[in-house]
Amino acid sequence: MTIDKIISRLKKRYPPGKFGSRDPFCVLIATVLSQRTRDEVTDKASERLFAKYTTCSELSRADSGDIEELIHDVGFYRTKAPRVKEIARIIDNDLKGKVPDDIESLLLLPGVGRKTANCVLVYGFGLDAVAVDTHVHRISNRLGIVRTKTPEETETELRRVLPKRHWRHINELLVRFGQEICRPIGPKCSLCPVFDLCMERRNK
Repeated sequence: MTIDKIISRLKKRYPPGKFGSRDPFCVLIATVLSQRTRDEVTDKASERLFAKYTTCSELSRADSGDIEELIHDVGFYRTKAPRVKEIARIIDNDLKGKVPDDIESLLLLPGVGRKTANCVLVYGFGLDAVAVDTHVHRISNRLGIVRTKTPEETETELRRVLPKRHWRHINELLVRFGQEICRPIGPKCSLCPVFDLCMERRNK
């Protein structure tokens, strides 16, 4: 099966990490910060934020201006600062400090969409979920795994065509693949481990 071959080859090149090994709250806040922001920028902003506010309770009581200063490099930081503070408040006060481990509850949090919720399930809890960001949406279509127009459609279709054992792996694999080789512009096709399986190549 082509999908199994693609996943198998990418796993050899990018050995998967240990899913569920990160604190769910940190995953949640970092993923909210990552929206429309490069990964390296998000990582540095998250490090600064969690170095000062080490718990959900501390972040819920933080001054929004101080949060803005810590995350000022991320896109829409003025919107995200009060948002992450409110998320922390809800979790600390209403949810007794526990991040939800189901997508329906996660989607009720401000600023949390399906990608963010699924990232929390995968990286925070180690659960089987399909987290679709721009890399996953673009590359899934480029390879011909799916034929979709939006990330939401891509998530639905990947849940249908991917064996469940691959769900939690697809985000990490395609993000790393997209950053290194299968770039939006100027992909390094000569280095691609799945070049012979790529639908875009066959259609040229």
